[in-house]
Amino acid sequence: MKTPQDQTATGRPTVGRFAAIALSVGAVACAFAYAAGWLTPSRLTPAKIVDSLAPASGPVKGFRRNHAKGICFAGNFEANGEAVAVSRASIFKAGSYPVMGRFNLAGPIPTMADGTGRVRGLSVRIEAPDQQEWRTAMINAPFFPIATPKEFYELQRASANKDDPGAIKQFAASHPSLRAFGAWAGSAPYAESYAEDRFNSLNSFVLTNAQGQKQTVRWSFIPTAAMVPVPSEDLKKRDPDFLFKELFQRVANAPQKWRLVLTLANPGDPTADPTLVWPADRRQIEAGTLVVTRIEAEANGPCRDINFDPTVLPEGMQTSDDPFPAARSAAYAVSYDRRTSESEHYPRVQAEAKP
Repeated sequence: MKTPQDQTATGRPTVGRFAAIALSVGAVACAFAYAAGWLTPSRLTPAKIVDSLAPASGPVKGFRRNHAKGICFAGNFEANGEAVAVSRASIFKAGSYPVMGRFNLAGPIPTMADGTGRVRGLSVRIEAPDQQEWRTAMINAPFFPIATPKEFYELQRASANKDDPGAIKQFAASHPSLRAFGAWAGSAPYAESYAEDRFNSLNSFVLTNAQGQKQTVRWSFIPTAAMVPVPSEDLKKRDPDFLFKELFQRVANAPQKWRLVLTLANPGDPTADPTLVWPADRRQIEAGTLVVTRIEAEANGPCRDINFDPTVLPEGMQTSDDPFPAARSAAYAVSYDRRTSESEHYPRVQAEAKP
């Protein structure tokens, strides 16, 4: 199921920390807008949300409005057939399916130093032989800091309120999930490589199997490479593009792999609130392995002009009562239209002439 938007071209946080977290949240969210009746056109639109995520100097034209720095990859999804018990989606049938995706950093600046990024992202498009697709965009945080799109917008407004420096502190005081996210951001270890990071969907989705039975799930891509924790201070001393360079060399030496694990909700588990983590004893299904075989700079890469809309789902998968995927979809479209209309500001790199 292809979207017409695709082109065929290739500790306790301080007030200051809350402000930084708010910016990261904005980048993580990649914008929200209309969502299941939460908001009205007079109050909020996708364009307003995308605008709110721009840095003070304005958006960087030609680039994604959030998670602006990224690299492309190609590979395969090796499905083992175990997930057919909960979904009739063709990509879960045992087999190998082509994958294209993007590793990225939360933030609106494409030239940001890799060592300054707290939140890292993974976006994936898996294509099945029947032309259906699964697109998903995940981050390495274990939960989201804000429960609803409306609250997210309020957070953005508080963080941007220069007339009231205490606005973000007041917002955090009434939103314990934001404080919890700040605690994670300040204490969780940093991996030295994208290949060592776990990426989580956070939003829930509903799977339907061949018998018509429905099951709400979240998923994670879990690396097979062991994590090597590095102090954030050390990462900030490294090359500004060390994540790309390290992964490029690592994949050149050997394909890198992540296990796709589906976590199944029990009745009564919160499915509409991504700030709430499900209990660790929930049933899990390992559905297959993502195998990354090639890394490529984004300027000429295959992921450059792809909108990783989380509502592009194959038959057998659908959105749940979680309002975020639909809201993200609306704002992703705005961001996509803007950046692709500004392509002259992000020129492709011409290959050097061969002798």
